[in-house]
Amino acid sequence: MISTMVWQNLCLSLLDQTGLPHKIEYITCADYRRVATAIKRLEVRGAPAIGAAAAFAMVLAFNEYSRKALSKDSLLKSLLDAKNELVATRPTAVNLEWAADKIYAKAESALLKEIEWPVVESVIEAEAIKIHDDDISQNKLIGNFGAALLPQEAVILTHCNAGSLATCGWGTALGVIRQAQAENKVKMVYVDETRPLLQGARLTAWELLQDGVPATLITDNMAGWTMKQKHVNAVIVGADRIAANGDTANKIGTYGLAVLAKYHGIPFYIAAPSSTFDFACQSGQAIPIEERDAEEVKEFAGFKTAPQAINGFNPSFDVTPNDLITAIITEHGVLQAPFSLHIQDLQQKVKE
Repeated sequence: MISTMVWQNLCLSLLDQTGLPHKIEYITCADYRRVATAIKRLEVRGAPAIGAAAAFAMVLAFNEYSRKALSKDSLLKSLLDAKNELVATRPTAVNLEWAADKIYAKAESALLKEIEWPVVESVIEAEAIKIHDDDISQNKLIGNFGAALLPQEAVILTHCNAGSLATCGWGTALGVIRQAQAENKVKMVYVDETRPLLQGARLTAWELLQDGVPATLITDNMAGWTMKQKHVNAVIVGADRIAANGDTANKIGTYGLAVLAKYHGIPFYIAAPSSTFDFACQSGQAIPIEERDAEEVKEFAGFKTAPQAINGFNPSFDVTPNDLITAIITEHGVLQAPFSLHIQDLQQKVKE
């Protein structure tokens, strides 16, 4: 399984996912600004992966500013500015803000205790590494819990990419599929291509082939007919932000899949770690939805496919209401309705 990112000697190497599946190249990020650019360009993407990348970026920012002749207050101000710059790159995925906040809070606490700056750097570096490593172990737990929900001869439909590429390793939705494959449960996985940037076609299809999982690529507008004709018996997707009531933001097209799954009587599962929950967000109506350049809709794989003068609408995410969700699979177990109550319990577990 290829590494999404490698941290070594105060340098972050990120797998350039814009080149996949045809090119495997890593981007060297020696400062936090390059990480921010990588997140914005989708060179690294997926909520857990950009969270971990942001954590390492905060370490790079601290290293940069601690080498300057700054006061403690000025250092914290510069670090806060770096945090805000990172968070602004992708406003929907809550893991990004969660990880950057976590590193900032760790640095602030240590500095207020008058701990020497090199020691502070070691402390926050250790925290960033923990965020990275915890994500992998959490994904494997999600995989175990999720695989238990699937029937034998599972015919699964998934959307976008929620695999090892979207995380620090193993994957959320694809982590469930990987575990189910290990248990000989998977008959077929149908992969939405995921317009307009083809994360399903470029990334998920590639990952499944690498793992020897039986997979078939479809266009997004084939999903309903595929559900009916191919006897899909589970839909599994990842998430970028989950509200306190269970409403879930994920890659655009997820909401439509949930509606189709409801009509066809197919269970619709969200797979995500607890870091993807925004416990302060009461419902999906409060989730900020990133809008990207309309040019992405007017082209396909870099080729212009529409009149230049036509308007384009390009939200990156949509919100699936909780009543269309069968269950949310986390590292702490499977959450079902009433989601608000069970998410409150999850919040307490996370605090412990």
